[in-house]
Amino acid sequence: MHSADPQQLPVTVLTGIGSQTAERLQKLGIQTLQDLLFHLPLRYQDRSRITPIADLRVGSSALVCGTIEFIDTIQRGRNSLICRISDASGALSLRFFHFSAYQSQRFKPGIMIGCYGELRYGYSGLEMVHPDYKIVTDSAGLTEANLTPVYPLTEGLGQNSLRKMINQAISLCLGNEATITDYLPATLLKHHGFPNLKEALLTLHNPTPPLSAALLDTGKLPALQRLVFEEFLAHHLALQQGKQNYKYGQSPVFNSHPISKQLFIDNLSFTLTQAQLRVISEIEADCSQTRPMLRLLQGDVGSGKTVVAALSAFLALTTGYQVAIMAPTELLAEQHLQNFSRWFAASEYRIEFLSGQLKGKARQAVLEGLNSGEINIVIGTHALFQECVNYQKLGLIIIDEQHRFGVNQRLALREKGQISGLRPHQLIMTATPIPRTLAMLNYSDLDISIIDELPPGRKPVKTSVIPAERRAEVIQRISHWVNQKRQVYWVCTLIEESELIQCEAAEKTAAYLAQALPEIRVGLVHGRMKAGEKDSAMQAFKSAQCDLLVATTVIEVGVDVPNASLMIIENPERLGLSQLHQLRGRVGRGDQDSYCLLLYQSPLSTVGKQRLAILKESNDGFVIAEKDMELRGPGEVMGTRQTGQIQFKIADLNRDSHILELIAPAANLILLEHPEAVPALIQRWLGHSHHYAEV
Repeated sequence: MHSADPQQLPVTVLTGIGSQTAERLQKLGIQTLQDLLFHLPLRYQDRSRITPIADLRVGSSALVCGTIEFIDTIQRGRNSLICRISDASGALSLRFFHFSAYQSQRFKPGIMIGCYGELRYGYSGLEMVHPDYKIVTDSAGLTEANLTPVYPLTEGLGQNSLRKMINQAISLCLGNEATITDYLPATLLKHHGFPNLKEALLTLHNPTPPLSAALLDTGKLPALQRLVFEEFLAHHLALQQGKQNYKYGQSPVFNSHPISKQLFIDNLSFTLTQAQLRVISEIEADCSQTRPMLRLLQGDVGSGKTVVAALSAFLALTTGYQVAIMAPTELLAEQHLQNFSRWFAASEYRIEFLSGQLKGKARQAVLEGLNSGEINIVIGTHALFQECVNYQKLGLIIIDEQHRFGVNQRLALREKGQISGLRPHQLIMTATPIPRTLAMLNYSDLDISIIDELPPGRKPVKTSVIPAERRAEVIQRISHWVNQKRQVYWVCTLIEESELIQCEAAEKTAAYLAQALPEIRVGLVHGRMKAGEKDSAMQAFKSAQCDLLVATTVIEVGVDVPNASLMIIENPERLGLSQLHQLRGRVGRGDQDSYCLLLYQSPLSTVGKQRLAILKESNDGFVIAEKDMELRGPGEVMGTRQTGQIQFKIADLNRDSHILELIAPAANLILLEHPEAVPALIQRWLGHSHHYAEV
């Protein structure tokens, strides 16, 4: 570390930062002065003027100066200290739940106090709870010329001490003579109307009039947008770099065998669509190269992604390589096992299953078979890539439902697959259509293929939106349905509660329906059941020994029961549209008309109504995902369930999604004209987080 670049100095060079404070800062991801500079305010307080008490508004924050009239300790509920103050225009209460004897002694009638906080209604009219306060002799020194930044904190760090540290870092790194390297070319800044880096940072840490807190909070300020742009760019470049590093590796070259491939296709019980054939040829072209394939296969529910995966596997097998197929749940992995076993029945290839549930000798046999190369295809959950699993000649990794695995897991797999210097090809499949802007960010390390047509004969599912008050009618309808020898799903969703409550709800619903419909066989499947129990419940439903299956959202992906043609989803307003579309895709797999009833709790919000209407009107997953993003924003659409969601320091996917559009062309420009800036940009934004840049 050389002092020529003060930004890289550790925070301990600043006055007032000892080892304990440095540890606390590390929790916020702050180790160097540069980290302090890029630790931006969450919001701003306006202490530039004193507001008369009579002008205060509930819900807004303000600076007030008044004289203490009286103080009182209230013993109702939690003990609280009340301090009543007044100015010439009116009176206001200050309430403290955490207070010391020292504090209550300092507050004496007749003393003048300045305070800043948010206004709310209390027991006795307007009050501020735990305002920042200062005992003063007059109001002269209370106001501040500029807005006051409020920073993200961690336990044991206060706003004032963090502000002091950041101000020290600013004067060292951005002071009069100091310069901070701006990695964005001036032409790019000019094109988008962005300020340079020094100007942007100074504006955000220390906004001067006429900037208002309200304007800053909208996120529309060019200074903020410029940093959001740079952060998105760094993430995009990191993924691109991950892709480049992987692509530099050598991969096995798969040879196509047109005659045996055609035989394989002719043996299927259905005809492939044009879209499937197109994607298969894209995959063949990738796998005939010495560079590894990294391809994302998107296809709507039921578009036939699995058979495309089977043909990709066939390509690897006929060239003498092993294939690993990973699914997020045992249920889905077992379904793949059934499909692959059926399609490869006529071949000599050995297919085995590996999951966390497999124990003892059976597990040992699979591990030995993979290591010796006797097993050609292994299907399972993420157990496939644990330390103890070794492959003899792994040539292709297929990952299903990628959105359940994070970016980091995706990259860890690439490492695991490397055997004898060869990197396996990777095919990643998802039935969750990803809006284009999000694909640009989360999947910019992948080439994308889309199956954009459904197999012939698949009928769109008719969807109705029904209030929960009509539940009794719906239950009657089930009885009529089952009499026609058809099967029904009933899906229970309680997303914000714990999984336990969700499973209890499913159990209660199953018991209730069994009682209300005594002549009907009711099954149950939920996430807390053992894999064996789940499997037997699903098998019973699949083989028509059960008429009505009550389930939690575990059935969202992959389960295929052609005779099930009615689905009822409770509380659909609590799920994302893409997830509802996935669930709905479990019906409509046979040749009869299929129906989905969305049983919502009234009253529905306006957005709730709009969202369910989108689902009712469209059966196209891509249209649904785009519209859902318009309504709820991209952060919501990708969902918190995603373990590997990219974590941002300052960018907010919902607020800043319009900036994503600008990223790809800017990244290309920088890679082409300023390649030296790429590692520095990645280090600046992703530095110490063990991120995918270095996987």
